[in-house]
Amino acid sequence: MIKDPVVMVGILIALEALVLWAASSKRFEQYFDFLPSVFWIYFLPMLAATLGLIDPKAPVLGLITTNLLPIALILLLVVVDVRAILRLGGKAIGLFFIGSAGVMIGAALSFVIFKRWIGTEFWAGFGALSASWTGGSANMIAVKEAVSVPDNVFLPMVVVDTVIPYVWMGVLIAAVRLQPAFDRWNHSDRRILEELKSRSVVDDHSGPGKARPYAMMGMLCGAIILSILAQWAAGKLPVVKDMLSPYAWTIIVASALALGLSFTPARKVSAYGSTKTGYYILYFVLTAIGAKAAISSVGAAAVLIGAGFLIVLIHALFLLAGARLLRAPLFLVAAASQANIGGVASAPVVAAVYEPGLASVGLLLAILGNIVGTYLGILCAQMCRIF
Repeated sequence: MIKDPVVMVGILIALEALVLWAASSKRFEQYFDFLPSVFWIYFLPMLAATLGLIDPKAPVLGLITTNLLPIALILLLVVVDVRAILRLGGKAIGLFFIGSAGVMIGAALSFVIFKRWIGTEFWAGFGALSASWTGGSANMIAVKEAVSVPDNVFLPMVVVDTVIPYVWMGVLIAAVRLQPAFDRWNHSDRRILEELKSRSVVDDHSGPGKARPYAMMGMLCGAIILSILAQWAAGKLPVVKDMLSPYAWTIIVASALALGLSFTPARKVSAYGSTKTGYYILYFVLTAIGAKAAISSVGAAAVLIGAGFLIVLIHALFLLAGARLLRAPLFLVAAASQANIGGVASAPVVAAVYEPGLASVGLLLAILGNIVGTYLGILCAQMCRIF
């Protein structure tokens, strides 16, 4: 069993690099259609630990998650264009939050129903899952650490988060043929689509830009300083037992600082690959979390998949009620739903299927989820804990 921290870090980096290379290779990309790269980045280190190749109790694994996660969140959130999201208008944003409310209430109700089979310790896991389904993978990992989700609880939640969004995306795409009939029945105000086409212009700052090593180093140093500041501030804030730990405050403060800076010229760091760097660090954190997990817990995933489908059903009912109330077209229902459940990778695809030229609406709503998903996930976890 490998216990040397330097060797262990090297193995985790190598596994992450191998998965990302394979996922981007035309020769192997077809194998990632159902189980995406983020699953394998988590699963392979867990498998290595289960086989006795890596010490799952090595202190370096905890140091990786504690110190690098806030840095990753800062790099991912500092580039968010909040003004572009606000230009989507009240109906689009309102429908997104109605869908988020459906996920949170659905998670709490589903936990109440299924806890007799899965155990009460899964309250935190449902909170982490709701963070993913109101935001994305980064939010799920953030809530996992913020509320201390046990590794044997987190693994089956990763399986659920891998399976159900792909199934739900297929349902939404198949429902595109119902769009004319739904909009007639709902008396949908389709004028909003023309308004969205004029509003939702997205400036793409995600490219790597011109290679400037000093700028990238400055970007990383700035993120590290903000992370240290967030940890210092978290130590001054009150600890609420079983609700808000110092590390939970660190995640909240780091996210808030990054969002504040997104309104300043600091957002231009996107030109130097801050988003890609943030995801690379986030995936490295995920390898460390996977290395601490136990593969024996995967058996709970079968029951949890049923619980997950119940969450999505309640989420869908909330959205349908919201669409009726707001007279929103099915396009907005589908875009808001996939922005919640699927995230930035798939929401633009679903939006474009319904209305070519409006993929940016799905993207912006999914980015909104990245902003609020951590906070909503922590809140949902506490709702489940109360039950």
